[in-house]
Amino acid sequence: MNMPPSRRRPPPEAEPTPGRVAAFVAEHRAGLAALAVLAAVVVSGWAAWSRFGDGTRAHPDVVLLPEAVRLKGVAEWVKGDMKLEALRNASLDRGLPLDDPELQRRLARAFDIHPWVRRVVSVELMHPAAAVVEVECREPVAMVAWQDGLLAVDAEAVVLPSADFTPAAAARYPRVTRIESSPQGTEGFPWGDAAVEEAAGVAAALGPDWAALGLVEIRPVRERNLRMWELVAADGSRILFGSAPGRETAGEPPAAAKLARLKELGPTGGVGRLDLTVEPREPSAPRSIPAG
Repeated sequence: MNMPPSRRRPPPEAEPTPGRVAAFVAEHRAGLAALAVLAAVVVSGWAAWSRFGDGTRAHPDVVLLPEAVRLKGVAEWVKGDMKLEALRNASLDRGLPLDDPELQRRLARAFDIHPWVRRVVSVELMHPAAAVVEVECREPVAMVAWQDGLLAVDAEAVVLPSADFTPAAAARYPRVTRIESSPQGTEGFPWGDAAVEEAAGVAAALGPDWAALGLVEIRPVRERNLRMWELVAADGSRILFGSAPGRETAGEPPAAAKLARLKELGPTGGVGRLDLTVEPREPSAPRSIPAG
């Protein structure tokens, strides 16, 4: 029987000898020296950054601090510190690196979510570290009686920071009563009730003429099986304003015509009840009295 040929084991690789190591080092001496220098630079650079990096990033030239942010467009009726409130609520009040590619967007977002801000107009970054943020503020048009207090709203029925109003300041705005709903969100969000939206529209239409007309209250009433709005004067006189602006029924005068009629009448005290939903009748011609 033939035996299979035996397999030879390959000879073991020759192990490096001290002479060969020395020869390798001598042959690559220049490259090894360069690597050693590079490693030393990296290590020393890392040590320096670890020691001084935090101080460099905290330098006012490259870190945006709250005091270097200028806010434009703050309305006179805003009494709180809108800038600090916006930065604090967005956790941006501890200094921000100017080289952050998201810095402009983050600043815009911080102010956009503030309840007083209707929109952010612009955000400008500058070096040394500074920023200019311009906003457009919401304007209060009415105070809605709710629970035991008043909540300010703008023309879009967005709930505003009512803590910014003293009782005397709140009294200068139309007071909306007979609202049964509660706000569906926090400050800066719409009330969430069509009745409040309509009342805010009526208040916005009357605008600065409100006080001059001697009015104190806006409230919903049921007329002709529709929700309409009634104005109440300081002496208790009542004026049926009718539908909210933009929701007039057929033949009902628009809000501008109603306001013009009110202004012609002047302060409404003593009128009893006036209906603005119908056109006024033409006054009869005065009788002529014969001479002699």
